[in-house]
Amino acid sequence: MKRSIRIDPVTRIEGHAKVFINLNDSGALENAGLVVNELRGFEKILIGMEADRMPHITARICGVCPTAHHIAASNALDYAAGVKAPPAAMLLRELMYMGHIIHSHSLSIFVLQGPDLVMGLDADPAVRNVVGIVQANPELARIALRLRSIGQKINEMVGGRGTHPVTSVAGGITFALDQEKKKIVQEWIDEARLMLPTVVPAVKGLLLKTLDLHPSMLNDWVAPSWGLGTVLNNRVSLIEGKLRAIDETGATRIEFGVEDYDKYLLESVVEWSYMKKVHINLDGLHEYRVGPMARMNAMRSFGTELADAEYAEFAKLGGAPCHLTVFQTYAKLVEMIWAIERAGEIINDAAIWGETRVPVKFKGGRGVGHVEAPRGTLIHDYEIDENGIIRAANLIVATQQNYAIINRSIEQAAQSHVIGKTDEDALLNAVEFSIRCYDPCLSCATHAVGRMPMEIAITCGGEIVKNIRR
Repeated sequence: MKRSIRIDPVTRIEGHAKVFINLNDSGALENAGLVVNELRGFEKILIGMEADRMPHITARICGVCPTAHHIAASNALDYAAGVKAPPAAMLLRELMYMGHIIHSHSLSIFVLQGPDLVMGLDADPAVRNVVGIVQANPELARIALRLRSIGQKINEMVGGRGTHPVTSVAGGITFALDQEKKKIVQEWIDEARLMLPTVVPAVKGLLLKTLDLHPSMLNDWVAPSWGLGTVLNNRVSLIEGKLRAIDETGATRIEFGVEDYDKYLLESVVEWSYMKKVHINLDGLHEYRVGPMARMNAMRSFGTELADAEYAEFAKLGGAPCHLTVFQTYAKLVEMIWAIERAGEIINDAAIWGETRVPVKFKGGRGVGHVEAPRGTLIHDYEIDENGIIRAANLIVATQQNYAIINRSIEQAAQSHVIGKTDEDALLNAVEFSIRCYDPCLSCATHAVGRMPMEIAITCGGEIVKNIRR
């Protein structure tokens, strides 16, 4: 007899969603997936606004990744105006962004996934939280939270605000670096770099321990797919460059400018969710992933000493390309190492002292730009009239592009930890953990921090026979 398992709501992710797991008459998995049940409608909200306000307005979409929207909008306006921000402006935008990456990846690794890694998937929910991490490993918790703080401080210094930056504008950036600010940022970067010998082996050790305890994650939580990431000079890049699509084997299938994204990325409506799926449309439709692991799979080079050395270790353990769901946590760690190193390069680049802004005049037309948000490729596309007013907008966020692979991972977690198992805590948390590996940003909403309320309803013949609540 068929039955259905529901997790509603799923929280401690950005936004509101629920999970369904449907079993057939014999008790085998029929289907499973993530239902996004919120609709914020920012694409419609932007219509009628002044184009030059987009970097400020779109930064309000998300409280966790505002810098991604801020700079994606700036890039789109540069394209619309037909200008290129000066080299100093691009370096300062990138410095702001490195702070953003350090902050966001620290949050994801230590605060959201950390409780599962430190305390264990089967730990009592009362201690499986950030407070439990502080009590179990106070030194690691101190360093992790300090790393997050350093990233936010860099972001705030250059961006003018920590949560919703304001300095990146059409044609460049309004922030002015001076020797005193350079000295402060350099001290933060040096402090962060000194933390890496403690942080890197600690995170790797916790991740490998989790795989030892749950070998099915290594064997069954594998989702081969195409990948998409931004490349510049054949290296990982976050705020400028071409988009590179690779297939499951890691072979490059196409590279294109973001202005041509609508030729190769196809959005489609899902009847049971407010979030759209996206496929790569090239000789057929292909599911794909974006984010740190997809970027590494596509480029395999950062161009800095420590990050490239750690990527070599990553490839030995997870393969190249890697399709292990849990290794997305490791990919964030490698990328955080690179962000710290790259920030050090930027602050000491002589070009950072040049002109930071060029004049801009909108004549109407299209503005399209992108960045690699912490969670993956983020695209802004605007239609602007001759008066500089937004007449249409399209935003493609990372989680849309990961949607199909997230659903595949939910099915794999259900197979390995739910179906046929009697441990209700494992049933609840394994599925949650598989979702957190992607750190999804549902309609780019903020994280809900704290205890994760959940309810699973098991039905038989349309009647609820059991409720599991937490």
